[in-house]
Amino acid sequence: MSEVTCPHCQKAFSLSDAGYADIVRQVRNQQFADELAERMAAAEKEKRSAVELAEANIRQALREEVVQKDQELATLKAQNQATLAEQLARKDREIADAKALLKEAEMTRKLQVSEAVQAVERERDELKHKLQSKDTEAELIEKRLQHELTVQLAAKDEIIKSREAELIRQRDLKQKLSTKMLGETLEQHCQIEFEKLRSTAFRNAVFEKDNDASTGSKGDFIFKEEDENKNEIVSIMFEMKNEADETKTKKRNEDFFKELDKDRTEKGCEYAVLVSLLESDNELYNQGIVDVSHRYPKMYVVRPQFFIPIITLLRNAAMNSLQYKAELARVQNQNVDIRNFEEKMLEFKEGFGRNYRIASEHFEKAVGEIDKTIDHLEKTKKALLASANQLRLANDKAEDLSIKRLTQGNPTMKAKFDAIKDAD
Repeated sequence: MSEVTCPHCQKAFSLSDAGYADIVRQVRNQQFADELAERMAAAEKEKRSAVELAEANIRQALREEVVQKDQELATLKAQNQATLAEQLARKDREIADAKALLKEAEMTRKLQVSEAVQAVERERDELKHKLQSKDTEAELIEKRLQHELTVQLAAKDEIIKSREAELIRQRDLKQKLSTKMLGETLEQHCQIEFEKLRSTAFRNAVFEKDNDASTGSKGDFIFKEEDENKNEIVSIMFEMKNEADETKTKKRNEDFFKELDKDRTEKGCEYAVLVSLLESDNELYNQGIVDVSHRYPKMYVVRPQFFIPIITLLRNAAMNSLQYKAELARVQNQNVDIRNFEEKMLEFKEGFGRNYRIASEHFEKAVGEIDKTIDHLEKTKKALLASANQLRLANDKAEDLSIKRLTQGNPTMKAKFDAIKDAD
């Protein structure tokens, strides 16, 4: 038995050990419930703060990384655009300078022609003036002119005789040669002209017979030239045509255009040139280099004397365009680098977005687990609150405990309490 003092009336009374232990347990349960409620509230607050802080940190980090990548991309694009613009501007300046030089050269040529014409006109006027001022010398001049004319006529007769002899010799030679041999003679002429300049003007070029008839036809010669890096500068398919004066069926230049274009295409040449002595009375072809690209692409017709000039013309044009081709290739490579960078940037963004989605899913899953834990703790909290309510009711009953109630219906205990009261 344990003696307990009532906190209200200050009277002592005895309780069994079981009753005392029950009252102590009720008091401890109340304290535990209070502490648990406080800790649950603190845990809830810390959880909300941690979740909000984690979300804010993740969002801030993502924003900063995306802004940094956008800045890097904008910087690279600006650098590439500035470089390309500068190069194009430099090329424009070079073209403008070349045009200015051409214009200046044209003006100089016109000025020289004008000066030459003026000089001839002055000389003619001076001569006319002298003739008019020397009427007294007219007879002597006339005699002198007649003498000179006689000498010139005699010389002319000699020249005519020489020319007639040469024509007879050429006619006899043509009669002895077949049409194919005439063509070969023209080919030999062109080959000799090329060999004269090979060592000086065409060191990296070849001018060879087209002996490949695997496609069913072949041209006469192929000209090709490469730079020091073995890059092709220009390639030309040549066809040489001539015919004897006595040939009954006269061929025209255009009769060979289609076959020449076919040979050019099959042999992979850039240009096609017909070196021709056909249509000797045609003023169009007699003017020199004739562009027939309106009929077939990149095709020209020339007389033999323009064989070397057409090679030089096409080769120089190709040399000029080679620089622009190289520049264009470099710019295209830059564009490819930009596209590759953009593709890698897109891959990064897609991968980043995928990782962000996965992280978000894990984050949401973790938050869900936390919510489940919170829900479980809420249920535990409710159970504990229910226990606390029961403890409160028990405590109320304990506080309402009195000697009268304890001895009610128990005469033995009533008698003992009454004896203690009488003794006092």
